[in-house]
Amino acid sequence: MRRTLDYVKFKSMPLDVITALAELVATPSVNPMGRGLKGPEFFEHRVTEYLEQLFRGAAIRWERQTVEPLRENIVARVDGDVPPEKGGPLVLFEVHQDTVPVDGMTIDPWHPEVRDGRLYGRGACDIKGGMAAMLGALVRLADERPRGRPTLVLACTVNEEHGYTGALALPKLWQQSTAGALLPRAPDVAVIAEPTNLDVVVAHKGAIRWRLRTHGRAVHSSQPQLGDNAVYRMARVLSALERYADETCPTIGQHPLCGRVTLSVGTIHGGLSVNTVPDECAIEIDRRLLPGETGEPARQQVIDYLREALGPEATKIEHEPQFLYGPPLSDTNNAALAERLSAAASQVRGSCRRIGVAFGTDAAAIAATGVPSVVFGPGSIAQAHTADEWVPLDELTAASEILYRFVSQGF
Repeated sequence: MRRTLDYVKFKSMPLDVITALAELVATPSVNPMGRGLKGPEFFEHRVTEYLEQLFRGAAIRWERQTVEPLRENIVARVDGDVPPEKGGPLVLFEVHQDTVPVDGMTIDPWHPEVRDGRLYGRGACDIKGGMAAMLGALVRLADERPRGRPTLVLACTVNEEHGYTGALALPKLWQQSTAGALLPRAPDVAVIAEPTNLDVVVAHKGAIRWRLRTHGRAVHSSQPQLGDNAVYRMARVLSALERYADETCPTIGQHPLCGRVTLSVGTIHGGLSVNTVPDECAIEIDRRLLPGETGEPARQQVIDYLREALGPEATKIEHEPQFLYGPPLSDTNNAALAERLSAAASQVRGSCRRIGVAFGTDAAAIAATGVPSVVFGPGSIAQAHTADEWVPLDELTAASEILYRFVSQGF
């Protein structure tokens, strides 16, 4: 159950974050998740255009970074008392523009509805609520310009839900910086938006995903004994993977904030028709990584386990190369940042935990460049990707206030 929060009264903000969130939800930016889906709701370019118009209207400098067709990061900047080109501090806020698809939703995904203190719609929680909160803090910083403020850069990136390519491309802006660039050097710290119930995430798991195929021989189903059923073979693979998940994963290791290693199988596809013995079956495997682990050794451990568990039958198994790798976020380099953001959150809500989570975020890609990074935002991960996705409005407005205090109270 979500905690009841007793918030202070916030100063009116130049940007109405509830209106901004409603407008963002009403602007589809669905990630096709590797499927060949087409339609007006797919990819992030409509949200990118919305953000550009918002920055123009607020007289905030912005630039785009092309990642793929119809997929551009957009970066906006409000200068501090001393710009980073002259040695001043530089803070990065980062949030992704994409949402997961809307299959199975029980509410209208693109018509935001406010009721019972919540705003409903696809992306309300993951992660357009966090985006609206960051936009509110950015526009307020540009409007009020408090003394001692750092330069704030807000980066709205693409394709977080299926590969982190936007966050992986973002560091090129400072690694290949040219005169007049909005990110002339690496940020001093970074805050990445995800639903955390206003706690500060200092560590999270990573993931490596790959496809495994079993092969057989197709024949007419009237004489199955003449064929070699790849689905039956996959059943034996699945039994072995279930044993690995239940018995081996708990022995691999544990992180004090993130818990244990996990493995799961998320999809299975096999066969052409019911009257044909299938000659191929494929599954997709998700192996979650603890801070300190890397992807390929973890994947190889699973491959070695199956080779031993299945014996000669393992020769008819094909492991494809990874199709996704998201590194974990370690809590070894972000303690001071977490303390500062937690202090701002405690001013608003009275308390703030520093936690670890099982899901992955863009923070790991940014932290990999040496930038201390944490994760923060309104809403609960339990509401992300759901059939009736929503975000609590009290947390939305509080998040924007917390982020503003974080960047405005002197660096």
